[in-house]
Amino acid sequence: MKFSRSRGDRAVGAPATDGEGPPAGGAAAPTPGTGLRGHRLIWLVAGIAVLSLLAGIIVSRLVVSPAQAAADAKAPAAGLITVPVEKKLIANDVTLRGDVKYDDAVQVKVETADLSGPAIVTGQVPALGAELGQASIALEVSGRPVIVLPGDLPAYRTLRVGVSGPDVAQLKAALTAVGINPGNGGSDIYDAATAAAVDKLYANVGYPSPTSGDEAKDGVESASRGVRDAEEALTSARAELSASKGGATEVEKLTADNAVREAERNLAAAQAGTPDPAADPGTPPQPGDVAGAQDALALARAERAALDKPKDVAAQTAAVTNAQRQLDDAKRALGEARTETLTALPASEVLFLASLPRRVDEVLVERGATVSGPVMAVSGATLVIEASAGSSDAELLAPGATATFVLPDDSQGTATVTSVEARKADTEGGESNADAKKGARFTVSLAPDALTPEQITLLQGSNVRLTIPVSSTAGEVLAVPVAALTAGPGGESRVEVLRGAPGAESTGTEKDRATDLVPVKTGLAAGGFVEIVSSDVPLEPGDKVVVGK
Repeated sequence: MKFSRSRGDRAVGAPATDGEGPPAGGAAAPTPGTGLRGHRLIWLVAGIAVLSLLAGIIVSRLVVSPAQAAADAKAPAAGLITVPVEKKLIANDVTLRGDVKYDDAVQVKVETADLSGPAIVTGQVPALGAELGQASIALEVSGRPVIVLPGDLPAYRTLRVGVSGPDVAQLKAALTAVGINPGNGGSDIYDAATAAAVDKLYANVGYPSPTSGDEAKDGVESASRGVRDAEEALTSARAELSASKGGATEVEKLTADNAVREAERNLAAAQAGTPDPAADPGTPPQPGDVAGAQDALALARAERAALDKPKDVAAQTAAVTNAQRQLDDAKRALGEARTETLTALPASEVLFLASLPRRVDEVLVERGATVSGPVMAVSGATLVIEASAGSSDAELLAPGATATFVLPDDSQGTATVTSVEARKADTEGGESNADAKKGARFTVSLAPDALTPEQITLLQGSNVRLTIPVSSTAGEVLAVPVAALTAGPGGESRVEVLRGAPGAESTGTEKDRATDLVPVKTGLAAGGFVEIVSSDVPLEPGDKVVVGK
């Protein structure tokens, strides 16, 4: 099969046939009408393109952009800018932004210095939002409770029998607050009654009281033995003293009397020369030992007289005194030993917090963790709003003022200003100049009025816009924009009032009408408007005043 292409036309393929096709090797003859149709298509496309171009040019001439239209527009004719006199309520408000939170937020630490081992959290970890009240358990550390009690002074030492100070007085006040009698509430000494009260506190919270250990118990047993030994020694000394004070017995006295009489007989015999029975008969009697007999008699009489005199018991008395002293010392030692076994209050097992109950805002430990810093953050159970105000706004506020704000659920709430206090950083440094005072910041505290639990949950942690009215007119008054006021030559306030012919209807355009400068007395200004208290020419709502030209 062969193909042929006519000059200037698209290729057309046709089979060669006998009698109709060109001679072999010659050019194919054009099909009638084929070249004419190709030229018409080209001219049609070109015509459409030209028409589109012309249409675009025409449209671009007719359409004008807003910027070009504004640039080509003529300036408006000069005239007066007026606004009507209004009758409205004018109120001067202070607007602040305030953070909603619970009051008196603090981080809580547990004193662990007196623990013998590591401080491990073993239980009683509070949940977020939990409330800590009097005699509640804040945490369990190493199996021991951390008991919450009311008080401002933090626990810093173990309280035991014999110690005294303001922390003991605080403990007694706290025990009284939870309904436990601590003994002498007016004393700041931790005594046995206080220890008994602490025992009851532990019983109330469901934990055993702290123990003193085996060493203290051994000390009590040893001191008790010392007391028994001292008592026996004193009994023996007293018996000996009593025996010494009793004097000679009747037997002793009779024996001494007999000895005196015997000595007297011997002396008489010696003086008479009584013969010696052993001598030979007829031997003349010999004088006896008179001097010896006299000495023996004197001794017998002295011994008898001694039995009638009281005995010297100084040694026995001294022995009794010494035994009594030893017993007193032993009893004192026993008392001290027993004191060591009375219940103490370790600093690690009590947490004093002011203004209970408190709300747990953040828990910083978990079960099994080691206590090494703050264990939780707590705040008061009262919701407060804290806002910051400049000195100019703070001067307008006072406790008792009422504020309004919009809750997250679009309902309106109210709050009462409780305090307006200068920030501590702004009160330090000794600056007293006007610039420093002007730049000072104040903390404005507000207490929201009654809120539902759902509203409290929505408000917690949010930031709200507070509107606090500080002054307002008694009702609706005549008012004009502040821009309508001008100052007269004497400093008086004036408004320029647009009026027509006196006593007639106003006619013509505003730019053609005359204006009058009317002196006015102004009142409260707020929100861009000022109250017109009085004017030299009566003004009515709807009268137009000039605010610009």
